[in-house]
Amino acid sequence: MKLLFSEAVPDPAHYVYPFAVWGFLEKGETPATAFAAGFLPSSPNLDRYYLVRQVRVPLPGWKPNSENRRILRKLSDTELQLLPRHEWRELPGDRQRWLTWAEQSFGPGVMHLQRLDRLLSSPVVSHILRLVETASGRELAVALLYLEPHAVAYYYYAFYDTAPEWRHLGIGLMTRSVEQFSALGFRHLHLGTCYTESSLYKTQFDGVEFFNGLSWSNQLPELKHLVRTPLQGCHRLETPDFLAFQNAPLNELARASPFRTGTGPVSPAT
Repeated sequence: MKLLFSEAVPDPAHYVYPFAVWGFLEKGETPATAFAAGFLPSSPNLDRYYLVRQVRVPLPGWKPNSENRRILRKLSDTELQLLPRHEWRELPGDRQRWLTWAEQSFGPGVMHLQRLDRLLSSPVVSHILRLVETASGRELAVALLYLEPHAVAYYYYAFYDTAPEWRHLGIGLMTRSVEQFSALGFRHLHLGTCYTESSLYKTQFDGVEFFNGLSWSNQLPELKHLVRTPLQGCHRLETPDFLAFQNAPLNELARASPFRTGTGPVSPAT
């Protein structure tokens, strides 16, 4: 991947001059290359990626724990339908229903019709995953996915009925997805970012990992520390509490880093 560094908000008083890291695929690389390196798509066209604290579930050999089984039992009268986007047949009212669910979950204006239309016509949505009642066929929830068999599945957006009797549908659809893609032989299911307390529900799956800027980690106390300890006037690698989770000095962390600059000569600009 090629990297660009986009300047973010600086804090000169504390000598903090951050850059956001953007990644661009090179010849022979696919989106799975970016996901594996800790990047998520920052464009629905899959032409740009950004390095983030994201969560993924390793799927080979995955087994549901007691909490996962409890959720799955609540959905015993439902079934999943996984469709390539080009095979999905939209029914009247589908988009408006999804937008209503999205407003109930995300708040007004976060997902509007133009944005949904753009996503549904973009490469980042390769598949539609529907959760329906087995008896009636009524749609209860839907997820927009990017799949690259069998390397990566990306759980991009989910919309679901928020009625009180279906209050478990959000985590339920995610749990069914982990179960489904494990059975299909995928390596990882990526669940998006984790920067807030409310996002920690994504860690309910045994073996879950997150990208900490250095590597993939399965240490949940470390993730909870990151979520609950905001930075002020420093970089994370300057904080002893974070470094204590790494069990290595900075020079060893640098040697183990998957990122490096090019080693060839730099051509002068023309």
